Amino acid sequence: MIKVIALAVAIAATTSVAGAQAASPVAKSTVKTGTVAKRHSHRTMKKEESQEALQKEAKVSEATARATALAQVPNGTVKSNELEREKGKLIYSYDITVPGKTGIEEVNVNAIDGSVVARSHEGAKAEKKEKAEEAKEKKSK
Repeated sequence: MIKVIALAVAIAATTSVAGAQAASPVAKSTVKTGTVAKRHSHRTMKKEESQEALQKEAKVSEATARATALAQVPNGTVKSNELEREKGKLIYSYDITVPGKTGIEEVNVNAIDGSVVARSHEGAKAEKKEKAEEAKEKKSK
């Protein structure tokens, strides 16, 4: 915090000297941009890709990807699925329930080559948290 205050004071002193030396429009714009003492992290908003565009890019059919995912989870039933880009890869993501077990198995299948990219178990709490984050993300768009 002390460093931020010291930086703000140094910038204010520098800009006031620059303003006194030259009252040109360039100096005024320097004063406006030079007074920012905080560094803001800006997230780049990527344009959301449509499902149609993602489906055109996929080389593996949804039926084939579904069969691959279900082969990973014996006796499983697909609760939900989606085609999405995650960490730069186009994937089919499947939430699979298993009778007698709590939570879900999440299986991600590469939509380009049909390989299993990831498989994980999500307990009820993790699943609820993920759903809340997705709802929040959709609401902010």
